[in-house]
Amino acid sequence: MADWAPIAKEYDPLKAGSIDGTDEEPHDRAIWRAMLARYEPNKGVTGDPHLTLFVARLNLQTTEEKLKEVFSRYGDIRKIRLVRDLVTGFSKGYAFIEYKEERALLKAHRDANRLVIDQHEIFVDFELERTLKGWIPRRLGGGFGGKKESGQLRFGGRDRPFRKPINLPNMKNDFYGEGSSEKRNWSREGTRDWRTRDRDHDRSRDKRWPERERSWAWGDSERERDSKEERSRGRERKDRDR
Repeated sequence: MADWAPIAKEYDPLKAGSIDGTDEEPHDRAIWRAMLARYEPNKGVTGDPHLTLFVARLNLQTTEEKLKEVFSRYGDIRKIRLVRDLVTGFSKGYAFIEYKEERALLKAHRDANRLVIDQHEIFVDFELERTLKGWIPRRLGGGFGGKKESGQLRFGGRDRPFRKPINLPNMKNDFYGEGSSEKRNWSREGTRDWRTRDRDHDRSRDKRWPERERSWAWGDSERERDSKEERSRGRERKDRDR
């Protein structure tokens, strides 16, 4: 917990797919793909990675001129690279902007995030391909992007930082760890005993009904016998009186 940070210091697909970085097994196929991928940064990319911003979620109609107009407010730009499809030449919706000074980079990183350009709210972060060890891009199942609808969320980046894991004391860990199974078994046995007790009660009640009927029948026969005896005694008295 001492070296924990909300932003990833080293990219691990398994941790990036976890909300707090503590998952031990991948929960979707994209994480498997990222874990099996062997990716190396593009060697053809030039420029200083520590002075480069990554700009995503762009309108497909946004051009380099528009990006230069917006991001030049924060400082002098050395180069803008809008990523395009090799076949069609259309924009893929993200770009890399390299500044001349670190001060301009930090200002753009702070103020340009969630800026609306051509009716699109953009996302701005530092370049990670050449600066974050172990980086796997989104197309190979990595990255820090993803949507809730697709079930592929990634944490540890600026957009979705890690949530700090809950560090329980040893006493609580022992109580909820080792004792949990005993507690669970006890509760299950308790429910089982409760159900069997109810069934036994129902069965015993069903058994008692005939006994009660027999006792009521026996009681009725006794009352009839007593009434007959009283009648016979009454007749004897009448005969004596005569």
